[in-house]
Amino acid sequence: MASPLLALPGAVAGDGIDAPVAAHYGSFNTEQRALAQGDGFVDLSHRDVLRISGPERLSWLHNLTTQYFDGLAPGTWTQALVLSPQGHVEHAFTGVDDGEAFTAHTEPGAGAALVDWLERMKFMTRAEVSLVDDLAVMWRPWEGPGRYDLVPRDRLMAYADAAGPAAGLWAFEALRIERGEPRLGLDTDHRTIPNEVGWIGPAVHLDKGCYRGQETVARVHTLGRPPRRLVLLHLDGSENRLPPPGSPVSYEGRDVGFVGSSARHHELGPVALALVKRNVPVEATLTVDEMPAAQEVVVDPEVGLHVRPLR
Repeated sequence: MASPLLALPGAVAGDGIDAPVAAHYGSFNTEQRALAQGDGFVDLSHRDVLRISGPERLSWLHNLTTQYFDGLAPGTWTQALVLSPQGHVEHAFTGVDDGEAFTAHTEPGAGAALVDWLERMKFMTRAEVSLVDDLAVMWRPWEGPGRYDLVPRDRLMAYADAAGPAAGLWAFEALRIERGEPRLGLDTDHRTIPNEVGWIGPAVHLDKGCYRGQETVARVHTLGRPPRRLVLLHLDGSENRLPPPGSPVSYEGRDVGFVGSSARHHELGPVALALVKRNVPVEATLTVDEMPAAQEVVVDPEVGLHVRPLR
């Protein structure tokens, strides 16, 4: 559903899966600078929200996902993944427990499939899973992982009045790309493993019991050299365009990966995240949509870890 915050002055709707929220409110560069300085908020109310309740919810999530949920303290935000038996990322979500239920959000349109999968994994577990339509996700540029607010939808305008100034998705995405934080389904594909995109640590806990896909994660973490690596591309700014998601990335005339998210950064210019083969030289200039692109390492090609701490 379209966000009521699209009624704010200057709001221009996004496109694709981000169409229900504002791309910007008149000046995405000004909005970026405000967020970079720690001011304002971003409307992410198009993200799907789900709630998991019941006395066994945390131990159940601990056994199913990549994250350590046992003993999770109320109010602590955490990220988690669901992997295939081969270690490929199938679902990603971020959430917080309040002592009675764990409330999480995931990509727009991805919630129903995640709820369906969790339902099929319940067996005799005392846990209940449901999509939630009365809460909306907001983001604020605080330090640490607790940047999200879950706001009743009927209180969004009051929230905006108190938390402003509003910043759109263009500003949010530019800063996310700068941080090297991948977005499931845009910066990943069906073959992505956590080691390729820097999710070891933030979303994958290495000191916990067995979960589906763990063997792949542990093997690549131990031996290093993941098949591909997430990279930040600095695009040639002479072209007044951004590459469409999924555009091939080439090196010396051969395809070596694909572009996911791209944006115009207020300081760096046009940037993008791409997933490329591990053996592509890190100093090489690549080509995307007929544009030269310089690389900045995000995931170390040898060990498969994010080279900068995710904030």
